[in-house]
Amino acid sequence: MNPPPPPAHRAVLTRTLEHACDYLDLLDGASASARASTAELRARQLRPLPNGGVDPVRVIDDLVAAADGGLLGNTGGRFFGWVIGGGLPSAVAADWLTSIWDQNAGLYACSPFASIVEEACGAWLKELLGLPPTASFALVTGCQMSHATSLAAARHRLLAAHGWNVELQGMSGAPRVRVLAADTLHGSIERAVRLLGMGRDAIEELPVDDDCRLIPAALAEALARQPAAPTIVILQAGDINTGAFDPFEEVVPLAHRQGAWVHVDGAFGLWANASPTHRGNLRGVEHADSWSCDGHKWLNVPYDCGYAFAADREAHQASMSLRASYLTHDEDARDELDWNPEFSRRARGIATYAALRELGRNGMADLVDRCCRFAADLTSRIGALTGAELMWGASLNQGLVRFPDSRPGATEADHAARTDEIIRRIVQSGEAFFGGTNWRGKRCMRISVCGWRTNSSDIDRAVAAASRALTA
Repeated sequence: MNPPPPPAHRAVLTRTLEHACDYLDLLDGASASARASTAELRARQLRPLPNGGVDPVRVIDDLVAAADGGLLGNTGGRFFGWVIGGGLPSAVAADWLTSIWDQNAGLYACSPFASIVEEACGAWLKELLGLPPTASFALVTGCQMSHATSLAAARHRLLAAHGWNVELQGMSGAPRVRVLAADTLHGSIERAVRLLGMGRDAIEELPVDDDCRLIPAALAEALARQPAAPTIVILQAGDINTGAFDPFEEVVPLAHRQGAWVHVDGAFGLWANASPTHRGNLRGVEHADSWSCDGHKWLNVPYDCGYAFAADREAHQASMSLRASYLTHDEDARDELDWNPEFSRRARGIATYAALRELGRNGMADLVDRCCRFAADLTSRIGALTGAELMWGASLNQGLVRFPDSRPGATEADHAARTDEIIRRIVQSGEAFFGGTNWRGKRCMRISVCGWRTNSSDIDRAVAAASRALTA
C-alpha cells in the first residue's frame, strides 16, 4: 500500500522556508536599496487574473522572482534612511506562526491565547518603557493608530469635563479642542487630529530651543491664553531628525496645572528607558497621560506593530469599547477591542512577546546602546569627510549631515541639490540607504540606526560609500 501523500501545505511552506533562508543568508552582500525600476516591477506583476488556479509552490516561486530588485534592504545592517527595524529571528518565526494560527485577536472568546499573550506584553512593555504599571494599553498597527487611540481617550476626558459626550454626540457642536505641540511635530500627529475630527487648525505650533526641545515659557504662554479650553499638549520623546527629548519634568506639571492632557510621541525614543545609559532623557515622562511607541522600530518586530498606553483607563476604554448582542465577553479576561480601534485584528502580540523574551531586559538595553554608538560613529565620520558638514551629532540614534555646494556664490537651493545628489549616489550604490530631510531651512541627510543586525563593518561600508559618492 502506498503511503498517503504529504499534506498540501507542507510543500509550499517548505519552499517558503527555503526562499526565506536564502534571502537572509545573502543579506549582508545584498543591495540596501531597491534595484528594479517601476516599469520592471509593473511588467512582472500587473498581469491578467488567471481563470484557473495556480499551484501554491509556483505562486511562491513566482512571487520571489518578481520581488527581485524591488525590496529595500531594511532588514539588513546598512539601512539608515528611516527608523525601521529588521525583524528579530524569534519575532519573524512567531509572526509566521501568527499567520498559521490565524487568530482574530479582537476578543478573548475568539482566541484566549492571543488575549493572554497581549496581557503579558502590556506588563513587560510598561516595565521596559518606564510607564505606570496601572496604565491601560493597546497593541495597534503603529504610531499613527497609537496616536489616534491615545488622543481619542484624551478627547473623551476633556470633552466630558465640559459636559459633552463625544461618543454619543459626535464633534459637531462640541467645545473646540486645541492641540499644543512643538513646530517639529511628526506628521502622524496631524493625521490623528484630522481623523478624530478636531481638524488641522486645532494644532498650535510652539517654538523649540537650540537643543530642539519645547520651550516651557512658550507652552506656559499658550496655555494662559485660553486657560479654560480643553487642551492636549503633545511632547516628543525622540525628535525624528535629532532624537531630542522635551523637558518632561518641567512641562508635564505645567500642562497639568492648566488641566491639559499630555500625550508623548515616543515612537522610538521611549525605548531609551530600557537603557540605563540613556533613560535620563526621559525623566518625568511617566507622569504624562498617554504615550505612543512602535514595536517595528527599536524592538525589531515585523511590520506592523505599535503600542498605545493611557494613564486614565476609564477614558481609554470609554473611547474605544463596543458591546453587541452577538459578541461573547468574558468577565475575567481582557477583550482587546475595548482598547484599540480595530475589531478584526491580527494577533500581533505573539511576535512582540517573542521579541521581548529573546532580548530580555539586558538585550534590549544593549540593542539601544549599540545603535546609539553606531549612530554617533556614523554621523561624526561622514560629517568629517571632505565635502560634508556635520549638522547634528547623534546624541541618541539620529544624526544629520549635509553636503554643501562648494562653488562660489552657491545658494541654499544649490546646497540642497548637492545634498540630494550625494544621497542619490549613495543609495544607487546599494552599499547603504539614507534619506533626506529639511531641518532649520537646510536640506540634510538623516542618519537613523535602529536595526539589530547593524555592526561595525556596516558602519565602515556606509562611510566608504559616502566618501566615494563625494569624490565621484
